[in-house]
Amino acid sequence: MCQSPLHDFLQRLPKCEHHLHLEGALSPTLLFDLAKRNRITLPTDDEAFGSPDKLHTRYGRFTSLNDFLHYYYIGMSVLIHSHDFESLAWDYFQHAAVDGVHHAEVFFDPQAHIARGIPYTTVLDGFQAACQRAERELGITTELITCFLRHLPAADCLATFELEHVQDSYQSGVITGIGLDSSELGFPPQLFEEMYGKASEQGLRRTAHAGEEGPASFISSALDTLGIERIDHGIRLVEDAELMAKVAAQGTLLTVCPLSNVVLRCVPEIKDVPIRKFLDAGIKFSINSDDPAYFGGYILDNYCRVHEAFELHVNEWEGICRAGIEGSWCGQERKTQMLTVLDGLMREWQEV
Repeated sequence: MCQSPLHDFLQRLPKCEHHLHLEGALSPTLLFDLAKRNRITLPTDDEAFGSPDKLHTRYGRFTSLNDFLHYYYIGMSVLIHSHDFESLAWDYFQHAAVDGVHHAEVFFDPQAHIARGIPYTTVLDGFQAACQRAERELGITTELITCFLRHLPAADCLATFELEHVQDSYQSGVITGIGLDSSELGFPPQLFEEMYGKASEQGLRRTAHAGEEGPASFISSALDTLGIERIDHGIRLVEDAELMAKVAAQGTLLTVCPLSNVVLRCVPEIKDVPIRKFLDAGIKFSINSDDPAYFGGYILDNYCRVHEAFELHVNEWEGICRAGIEGSWCGQERKTQMLTVLDGLMREWQEV
């Protein structure tokens, strides 16, 4: 917990989380529990897998995105049955509720599971069950987004996108949109133009990781070639003043993940995440946790660390929260409900 006088205010803000990989919410404790339940043998040649505590400590020493992904994919191996996926997502939603999340638009990686022989329907059934429970018991509404692994051939991504069960989930509305994740360098957005074109034709919402470790030109390419509506990460946007002005004018939302940026060494410290530059330039952004079980903090931890680094005014926090609500992919009725909560909080806080 941060020591700021604004901590209660930060916790009570009606947050929308737009950049959360459900597989990245697999805590070391749950990982070990599922490995035992499913009789999965964890690596014996890596001392990090000696205990949940040792694995948690290793997560604090990632040297790069690829180093993180190595552990990320090992973690996925314990997810076998639909109730495993439900347990994973439900664990995240409980953390989200405590942190003041009202709406979550969450990613998952179909290819990573299908390649292991896990049916798409098994994954989706588990996540759906958790989403329904989150709304019923916690009041958190959700949207599910299929993310595609850019380090795999674009043809493989397209083939997965076109699988019958995947297409069924799009057509039924169970899945709202698509995203693009994994290693960015060496895999420019234009490789995936065909898949995104098909997604657009089907009316799916579209986002993509761009400008995390990749250059600002990847952001431009994702916008112009893929037709994305949101930019995941996008911190390298500040390297291109003209592009930044364009993004600001269009009102395109960035889903910024401060703790992730530090842990994966995209920036040295939280103060180096371009929060102030984005605010000054009129860039709309939300603050998110990315892979919280691996990066040492859920969404409120990110809010607190940003506040400690930048000492934002309550009105600036209101603007960030409002941008997140308005940039969500839920319906207008749900947005209005959250904006009403935000307006009420602001009136209450201003009267103190």
